[in-house]
This record gives sequence, C-alpha cells and structure tokens, in this order.
Amino acid sequence: MNDDQSLAALPRGFAVSKKLLLRPLALSTGRAAIVLVQAGAALPLAGGTMAFSACEAITRDVNGVARRIPASLNALRTWAKTEGKPVQDLLTKTLDRLSRPRPGIGKLSMEVPRIMGVVNVTPDSFYDGGRYASADKAIARGRELMAQGADIVDVGGESTRPGATPVSETEERARVIPVIEALVAAGATVSIDTRHATIMREAVAAGAGIINDVGALTGDQSLATAAKLKTPIVLMHGTADAGKAIDPRTMQENPRYDDVVLDVYAYLEARVARCEAAGIARDKLIVDPGIGFAKTPAHNAAVLEALTLFHGLGCTVLMGVSRKSFIARFSAGEPADQRLPGSLAAAQWCAAQGVQILRVHDVAETRQALAVAATAADPRLLPATA
Repeated sequence: MNDDQSLAALPRGFAVSKKLLLRPLALSTGRAAIVLVQAGAALPLAGGTMAFSACEAITRDVNGVARRIPASLNALRTWAKTEGKPVQDLLTKTLDRLSRPRPGIGKLSMEVPRIMGVVNVTPDSFYDGGRYASADKAIARGRELMAQGADIVDVGGESTRPGATPVSETEERARVIPVIEALVAAGATVSIDTRHATIMREAVAAGAGIINDVGALTGDQSLATAAKLKTPIVLMHGTADAGKAIDPRTMQENPRYDDVVLDVYAYLEARVARCEAAGIARDKLIVDPGIGFAKTPAHNAAVLEALTLFHGLGCTVLMGVSRKSFIARFSAGEPADQRLPGSLAAAQWCAAQGVQILRVHDVAETRQALAVAATAADPRLLPATA
C-alpha cells in the first residue's frame, strides 16, 4: 500500500478518545537502520539497534471489530496533520513510546537482547522434570547458566505449566531462598518467579533484583508489596478472563478472545496503568504476552506475528518461548527434549521483533544463535579476533 492509498484508508474525523495502536512494520537493522533514522525515514525501535519505517494502524469500532491499515511514518504524520493538533499529539505520544530507549536493569542495557536462564526448583517442571529440584542441583545449574552467558537467572519454586497444582508458600520459600542467596553471592542478577507477595518480599531480601509474576500482580497484596520493593517487575498475561487471576489448572480449558492480540495488549495495558496508579513507575515494568498461557496454538501464532505491537506499552518486552508445546504444535509433535531447534527459531524471531529479554532453558545455544544472526545483520559486530 503506497502513501496515497494509506491516506485514503486512514480514518477521517478521528476522535482522540478512541484508541489508536501502532504495530511497527518495515523493520531494519545494522547500517540500514542508522541511515534510515538519520534521514528521518525511520525511528529506533524501543531505543535499540533496530528501526521501523512503517506501522500498522489499528483501531476498533464500537463492536470491538479491529481495522488494520499499513502506512509509512510519513503517511501517518501527514494524516495526523490533516486531522488536527489533538491527533498529532496522540501520534507523537504513541511513536515516542515505540521509539524511546528502555531503561536498563542494573548494568544491563536493553539495547541488545538479554538472556534470562531458567532454574526450576520444582519436581514437576514441564521440561526440567525435577532435574534441579534440590537446592544443590539448582545452584549448580544456575552457576552453569551464568558461565554460559546468562544475563539474568530466573529462579522459580512453583510450576505454572498447564494443569499444575499450587504449592504452599512454606514449600516455595524452602525451595527458592537458598538458591537465590547462593546465586546472588556468585554474582548473578536473579529474578524470582512467583505469584505470592510473601515470597516476593523474602526473595528480594535475599538479593533477587527482579520480580517475575505470571499473575501480573493480581494476587493478594502482590501489587502493594511490589510497589514497596521498587524492583523491576515482569507482568505476564496468563488469563483469557481479565476479571480473574491466572489458574494453571484451568487456563488451557478452551480460552477465547474477541481478538487475541488486542485483548492481550489491553490486559497488559490495564495492568501497567494499575501499577502506575499504585506508585510503580512504568520504567520499572516489563511486559510478557504469555505464550502458552491461556492460549491455543492459533492464539500463540497470532501473538508471535504481532509482537512489535507490544512495544507500544512503553515497557521492556520479555518472551518465554523455550521448549514450550506450541513448538510441537507448529511442527511434528516433538516432546520437550526434542524442541531445541524450534526454541532457537522462536527466540530468534522474538529478537528480530525487538524483544529485549528472552527467557530460555538453553543459554549457550541461544546466545550462539543470536550472535550469528546479529552479526549477519551488522558485520561491524564481528569480533576483532575472528
């Protein structure tokens, strides 16, 4: 669609009270991205090394039906100018959220993808299967992931795989606190994967620097606790019913959406707003669209296709795609221990959409895949010793 066609298709008399979402398109990398940004034809994607020169403009009518119109940045700016200053201001604000740099986590810049290695201190993980259920084994695994290049080590003591049953906070505490203390002492940046306010508080006291909550702070006292702790927080989408908290036991029972991409976006947008109202700054928030949580294979595919939309929340984006069952559904039904190729493909797809944090089981393999893809996109990254 050329600019004239886009201008003809974009809505007239647009009311700023209506929601305008922009999904970045026409992504570029390396030297091409630099040239396009310098020429004013593109904007940086979330302040990273990628750029976008077009967007899919998305609006929803009163019945919730979405309309999607691809347009260059130039066409969008021309359209907004003809619509008047309120629409120009709305477009400027939306583009700013898409393009501004994301805050770092400690010394970790978000300009390049960061790898979060998974340590499940549980007997019923869908992939690890209890391999690291003891503190000694979990600590050794965490150190191994650090040596392989994990930027963050994510420690969890309660499985949230589909069908998993909850564990007591006493059991969760006993599983994770010794592991967090040991890995922090070893120099790791540790995140705590928990839904429970008490565990959040004790994990941060033990040295955890990130809270990773699949319940997006909907649990009892979680929001108030996180506001006091002032650490970066991962808000994950994991329920098809925005009025209910995530329940791994039932989340895969026929999840339904009017438009999965826009509904997931709206859920995360509402949670971000709720956090800000509670005193948590947006620059402390990380969003995760929750692949595999309350989603069918078709839902997962739709979210993966539209990933750049989630940069519009103005937050760092995290994706956990490693070894999950959607890989088998997209492929030939492989078991979890045979999904490494699909995990690497999914991780690279996410990185190519500007995702800043990748939560993975296979750190060394993911780091190698990302390094090759990044260098192919920008040969200036080739190590001097190569």
